[in-house]
Amino acid sequence: PDAYNICIFCQVESFFPGMGPIMIIPKSILKNLPPIVKGSTSNNMIVVDESEMMCQLKFGSYCLWRREQKSKMDDSMVKRMKDLLFVARAYYPSIAKLTSQENLSHEMKQNIQEFERVLSETTTDKDLPSRYEHQMTMMEASIAKAKSCHVDCNNVDKKFRQLVDLTEDEANFHMKQSAFLYKLAVQTMPKSLHCLSMRLTVEYFRSSADIEETLVKKFVNPDLFHYIIFSRNILSSSVVINSTVLHAKENDKQVFHLLTDTENYFAMKLWFSRNKYGNAAVQVLNIEDLELHSHLKAAPLRLSLPEEFRVSFRRFDDKLSSTQFRTQYLSMFSDSFYLLPEIFPSLEKVVVLDDDIVVQRDLSSLRNLDMGGKVNGVVQSCAVKLFHLKKYLPSSSSFDENSCSWTSGISVIDISKWRIHNLTKTYQQLVHEMSREDGLSETSTLSAGLLTFQDLVYGLEDSWMLSGLGYNYEHKLQKVGSAGVLHFDGSMKPWLELGIPKYKRFWRKYLNTQNHFLSECNVNP
Repeated sequence: PDAYNICIFCQVESFFPGMGPIMIIPKSILKNLPPIVKGSTSNNMIVVDESEMMCQLKFGSYCLWRREQKSKMDDSMVKRMKDLLFVARAYYPSIAKLTSQENLSHEMKQNIQEFERVLSETTTDKDLPSRYEHQMTMMEASIAKAKSCHVDCNNVDKKFRQLVDLTEDEANFHMKQSAFLYKLAVQTMPKSLHCLSMRLTVEYFRSSADIEETLVKKFVNPDLFHYIIFSRNILSSSVVINSTVLHAKENDKQVFHLLTDTENYFAMKLWFSRNKYGNAAVQVLNIEDLELHSHLKAAPLRLSLPEEFRVSFRRFDDKLSSTQFRTQYLSMFSDSFYLLPEIFPSLEKVVVLDDDIVVQRDLSSLRNLDMGGKVNGVVQSCAVKLFHLKKYLPSSSSFDENSCSWTSGISVIDISKWRIHNLTKTYQQLVHEMSREDGLSETSTLSAGLLTFQDLVYGLEDSWMLSGLGYNYEHKLQKVGSAGVLHFDGSMKPWLELGIPKYKRFWRKYLNTQNHFLSECNVNP
């Protein structure tokens, strides 16, 4: 990792035919390092050149965000002045040593100091003082005189290299600083959302009503359409539920089970008791209060949200002079997900929704979806197959190398079939085996998850979900509007100030901005 722990990645030593090493970056640490988009995109895969990819590996999605925010500046004269200053600084030490050139040495020193003063106050050409052309002429004349002097070229060359190193160090420092601040912005809860959570928690303890008690029968009725959401975010989970209900033909048969942690439990309880979503029922559960037999009693339950990974392929193309990189993003189930059969013993089939999605289509057809005995109905990503991840899989495991990977967002889960295959035990054994071989790593969730559901995945049509709205600026709005589910996977979530502006409206339209708690806390994503 670099100084700010912005980039942590593993590199596969082995090579596959026509493909360079693979780099897997767990986004639980990186919080999503999206690629610099270059050219067309397809299947959530983006081709980038080597220099851009190195920027991503080092600074993550900051590189993409910075590229989009960069505006064209009229600074050609400023750049010219910087170039002249650079050359003058390289020659000055050698000229200063020549006793016969005291006047030139003094002249260069004055010009350098004047340029430094001007450039410290200037960003664009319009900021330059009226006399800048005269100052540039004087500097050019001084440099011309210096070049005509007999100086040791090795000394000038050495000074040039020192200046280049110093300039690169300074640029890298500012890049790291900016990337670190960007990382804080996308990882830190906004002040307004913290205010909202605190206000709702306080209000909960002032109120004694518990409307959930009247809905207990709905929560355990397997004949209804059940959705599972893991979340710590009130706004995002509210948007998921609201968008789902508004597109449902029979919203009175919709039941949502929202699993959160102690810190957010009371705020969510109040929010979902005060806000109505048609005739749908919403149950809020604190996962830390659950008593599950399969979980180790020595280790308390902790809420874990979906893990996001970036898999990058280095591919060599004879038609191109430079190396190409292909990047694929995968969002995987967390450890908490594998406790579903025990948390909901009476349910047989559920749909798991990530809290960073927006539903734009009636999901009722998924309830009666015939998955042919499969357990997990998800959108597949065949750009990444198990043979790509061979290095990260347990050596004792047998698997089909051509099996496709998949991504969460929306997942149809047949819990009855899950119990038959005892997948919770399978997952836990795989994680234990990998931790015993190489120590518990960030890629364990990815590897164990893919192996657990091997041959048990039913591929949903690609039209069901459009991913990448948290990092990919290149999606056409028409395509966004026609997708069944929008997945805002990536760092630039729609409730953050850094969210991609053109996609935000698709998320914001399902948020009740008139709620007085939002107004009091100045929540305006």
